[in-house]
Amino acid sequence: MKKGKQILVCQSGGELLTSGDGSLSYKGGDAHAIGVDSEMSFDELKYEIADMWQYNACYIVIKYFLPDNKKQLITISSDKDVQRMLDFYEGCSTVDVFVFTGDDIVDDVMDMPVDRSNPITMLEPVTPVDPGSSCELVIALGEETFMDPEPLMADDSKTVKLLEHGQSKHLKLWENCITGVEQKFNSVNDLRDALRKYAIARGFTCKYKCNDCRRVSAKCKAEGCPWRVFASRLGTTKMFIVRKFNDTHTCGAGTSRGGRPHASKKLLVTIMKDILRDSPTSKPMEIAEEIQQHFGIELQYSQAWRGIETARKELQGTFKDSYHRLPWLCEKITETNPGSVATLNTREDMSFYRLFIAFKASLTGFRNGCRPLLFLDTKTVKSNYNSELLIATSLDGNDGIFPVAFAIVDKVNDDNWNWFLEQMNTAIAVSQPITFVADRKMGLRWSLSHVFKNSSLAYCLHYLTEDLKMELKGCLSQEVIHTILACFFDAAYAAAPDTYRACMENIRNISPEAYQWILQSEPRYWANALFEGSRYNNLTCNITKSFYDWVSDLPVLPITDIVDGIRRRTMELMYTRRVDSGQWLDKLTPIVGNKLQGETAKAQELHVIESTAKTFKVSDDLGAISILNLDLWDCSCGMWQVTGIPCLHAVAAVEYCHGNIFDYCSKYFTTETFRLIYIDSINPLPIANMPVHKDSCPVLVHPPMVPPPPPGIPKRRRIRSKGVVKRPLHCSRCKGSGHNRATCPSQPI
Repeated sequence: MKKGKQILVCQSGGELLTSGDGSLSYKGGDAHAIGVDSEMSFDELKYEIADMWQYNACYIVIKYFLPDNKKQLITISSDKDVQRMLDFYEGCSTVDVFVFTGDDIVDDVMDMPVDRSNPITMLEPVTPVDPGSSCELVIALGEETFMDPEPLMADDSKTVKLLEHGQSKHLKLWENCITGVEQKFNSVNDLRDALRKYAIARGFTCKYKCNDCRRVSAKCKAEGCPWRVFASRLGTTKMFIVRKFNDTHTCGAGTSRGGRPHASKKLLVTIMKDILRDSPTSKPMEIAEEIQQHFGIELQYSQAWRGIETARKELQGTFKDSYHRLPWLCEKITETNPGSVATLNTREDMSFYRLFIAFKASLTGFRNGCRPLLFLDTKTVKSNYNSELLIATSLDGNDGIFPVAFAIVDKVNDDNWNWFLEQMNTAIAVSQPITFVADRKMGLRWSLSHVFKNSSLAYCLHYLTEDLKMELKGCLSQEVIHTILACFFDAAYAAAPDTYRACMENIRNISPEAYQWILQSEPRYWANALFEGSRYNNLTCNITKSFYDWVSDLPVLPITDIVDGIRRRTMELMYTRRVDSGQWLDKLTPIVGNKLQGETAKAQELHVIESTAKTFKVSDDLGAISILNLDLWDCSCGMWQVTGIPCLHAVAAVEYCHGNIFDYCSKYFTTETFRLIYIDSINPLPIANMPVHKDSCPVLVHPPMVPPPPPGIPKRRRIRSKGVVKRPLHCSRCKGSGHNRATCPSQPI
């Protein structure tokens, strides 16, 4: 002990006597002395004292008097209590303590001698025992509730019915939590959890006779019922093994004669943890309904909400701890998925800055067969700290969204976007030009031109449309606005310059102001007819919403759970599409095949009026002529070049030549290329083995990371009610209106 070692004089076997002034004194018994310092834990002290008198450590209580106070005994039941006692007696060479034993002794058939060959080790917190108590702590269906002093009761008839008919999957599984002698558990907590589940599934109330980090003994609460179980620690490990087990009940367990189950906080949290493992996004009322359906236990919303909070904390840890575990998570991502990229940046004060994740399967899939398209967007993540999600996705040959990479940053700004693009460039490592589709307001033109050479930037038509509607709101009627927006979409999707100019002229005739706004929005970045890159007729970046919208619907989760949730969702998507594509028999993906069938039906009405080698003139019923070249995959309508899929004019020409239309489709739309995208798999992460950081027990090899600052309270702007007129100003000097005395023009200089 840094403050000096002290001698503990332990007295036991005597009795306490009360004098006339109310002070207590201890008479009789034996005394032993042991050395104590600040490094000794409560469990080490308790087991050493028990070893001296051959007591069972489960049933001893240690007490002491405060200095100069002989009227009240203080109980030692934790490490902090030991430290307080040493602090109180600092400077004293000895401290008197008194050791008591409980009145209730474990039955001989269930009791086992203490194994002194094993070192004393603190594995789990020991429940304190009051002197004179029976040491019986009700488990599983015990006496602790969420908010009410009286325990919640399960409906007997519903519980019995569920037990008899096996309608609850949880109850059915829990019936075999305890199987018999030699059954092993990873820890004492796992054993206690199994006892809770077993008791509720079998329909009886269970009591602890002994419950500490070395042994657990329990029996049925019903008087005279022989059901018992005894388990103890396996050697020096943390594992527990069932030594003795009597599975016989005479109390009517599981029937209406049995004791009515109590719904304790521990039981309900255990049930909620099982539900949340299967459905992490479950709402309080959904869980309350499931518990009522399966167990006949009715919960109020507040009880369900508090139970979920406790269950999530036990499953996931605190939000602050999740940032401590980020370095470990990044290591496991690259370890379990070799070739993946997981980059974590911190600030000088070790606070979280930004995190970039790109799984190897996603990078390989993008290189193998995705169109050279990347859609950039952002999502706000629900968190106790500032968290924004930066997203990069692509499209497969069946027009399905394909996640490529994502990042979590403290805020969205130019610096974080530039860093994200640099990480993307290093991870993707492709030489071909890439087209990026993003919101014009992101201001990514400079970053893209410097990070991705020869890349193209396309403005998202969805965000442009929203900006245009805001610009026109209040100036024009809704009917006129809808007409302008329809022409705007036609201009954007028009593949031929003449068609684009005709649509723009229509807009100018309707509203010159709208026409000028659209011209200032730089049409070369969003109009098909003017765009210099290749974006395959994909004009919006909000396709990411179909995949990442679930992030916004999630409850507030630790950052590690958000990362693993995205990984799990991507893994499931890739597996499902790989299995589905294995059943495809056509050369082209289903969506592209259906499009070609539609074009083929329309092409029956066209006529090839002239052909020379590979050049054709195709006419429709209205006399419009399109000129195309099959060798160059070029048509004057422009749609073939824009989409990579033959237009109806090309279909008519190919059929005229008796060719195979499939040979004139881009490779990105073939089934073979689609399967190459999903050839790799994303492997699971060992989240269950994630280390837990505690200030008193730092098990992480990395320095602890500090979370980013919490979001500030948004400023509220007062909005005046309609019809309320602001009070005009009146001047007290000149009696005029519109100004006050301080701004009066007639005041002397």
